[in-house]
Amino acid sequence: MSAQQPLDVVIVGAGFGGIGAAIQFKQLGYHNIAILERENDLGGVWHVNRYPGLAVDLPSPTYSFDFEPNPYWSRLYAPGAEIKQYAEHVADKYDVRRHMRFDTKVENARWDEEDKVWRVAIAGGDTVTARFLIAATGFMSQACYPNIPGVAEFAGKVIHTTAWDDSYDLRGRRVAIIGTGATAVQVIPELAKKAAELSVYQRTPIHVVPKQDFAIPTAVQRLFARVPVVQRLFRLMTDVQASVVFLPAIKFRQLRFLVNFTAVIAGMQRFAAIRDKKLRQELTPHYDFGCKRPTYSNEYYKTFTQPHVHLRTAGIERIEPDAIVTADGARTEIDTLILATGFDMWESNFPAIEIIGRDGRNLGKWWRTHGFQAYQGMTVPYFPNYLGLAAGPYANSGLSFFNMVKYQSRHIDRLFTELRRRNATTFEVTEQANTEFRERMERLQEGTLLHLGDCASSRSYYFGPNGETVLRPTTPRAALREQETFPLSNYTFA
Repeated sequence: MSAQQPLDVVIVGAGFGGIGAAIQFKQLGYHNIAILERENDLGGVWHVNRYPGLAVDLPSPTYSFDFEPNPYWSRLYAPGAEIKQYAEHVADKYDVRRHMRFDTKVENARWDEEDKVWRVAIAGGDTVTARFLIAATGFMSQACYPNIPGVAEFAGKVIHTTAWDDSYDLRGRRVAIIGTGATAVQVIPELAKKAAELSVYQRTPIHVVPKQDFAIPTAVQRLFARVPVVQRLFRLMTDVQASVVFLPAIKFRQLRFLVNFTAVIAGMQRFAAIRDKKLRQELTPHYDFGCKRPTYSNEYYKTFTQPHVHLRTAGIERIEPDAIVTADGARTEIDTLILATGFDMWESNFPAIEIIGRDGRNLGKWWRTHGFQAYQGMTVPYFPNYLGLAAGPYANSGLSFFNMVKYQSRHIDRLFTELRRRNATTFEVTEQANTEFRERMERLQEGTLLHLGDCASSRSYYFGPNGETVLRPTTPRAALREQETFPLSNYTFA
């Protein structure tokens, strides 16, 4: 590391969370920054994911920094490549790329109480020290591989959707895909266009509602660029749309009828696309809409009506070198296996790196013993000068990742302004503030879809092993407002 140590800030992760944090800390006057990224480029999941059909699942204007609108989205729901380009644009415009170190895997971070710094160990033996540690590793940083007997012995091509092989030609292949989550909803219609035979192995069906997508004409893009207020109004509409979808989940007692109505819309799409009653029933979820992240597609259900596409629901018993055998004894020969099995949200992702705070407290072990908790989804007692961004307990408010980025930025601004006002070097949230926040979130959670709705069969990543959730049971506006009013006495400064 060429920069003088200790650094002001070490940020782990060069996705949107890390990019946004770096921009803010530079605006706060901290310029001695390192962004450590294990991949070979920036963008987080938008760099890792390159599978066919990849697109944002929220309107593009809403899925962006509010301080850096992009007038040139080609579609309302932009393809993944455009989201990656947007990340590159923001990093370059705000001059944060030069702080990034790629192919740099962080192994652990330890708080040095004597020197009041974080010591960050990097694979290969290097150590970086910094006053502040920012974990911006996101929700989805560890790919999940299925523990199915025989999967390691499969002799054909295996591709996980987080490591897509663009050089592999799917045309004429006998393809199997395991998983029917949000990624699969996007990729299955694309696989069907090339594969000679496509077998889809479903454990849990998913609600899929129509996607109101359209190309944004070049003339409209130019208007957005020349008259920014027009684009801001357009974003306001897409923000409202995303909030309306999220609101019934957190106000379930009052708005259960909207949850039921949305499920009816998904059912109507299934009925219109699939005439085979048995197939339609197999694709019908038996849990409330919203227990899993809402999924949008106009092609997913139609794909299963094609003669070379086969839905398999019996459950996989084992994988052989050239076939998949299901619990009902059916054996399907394949030469290509696609794993749309998503991310390991809970077993290894919280936290994504080993973090050791004061008195040797291990954050991951402490969470597993005492429950998943963090004040405002960001700070934890016994972890001075530490902020967990974009993946904390009760952090995600609303469907848009950028809602969370916005309110967490407000929190950081107030916290570091107070740190400087006091001429202090460390901050740490109090145990009382953390406990009171957690208890309040748990009370509010009791009135939400995740607790009152029928989610038992959803197998949703929203739920942790002990019933914890990453979802904040308030509206994005309420979360933002709270950052302006939380008592600064909830922190100790030294």
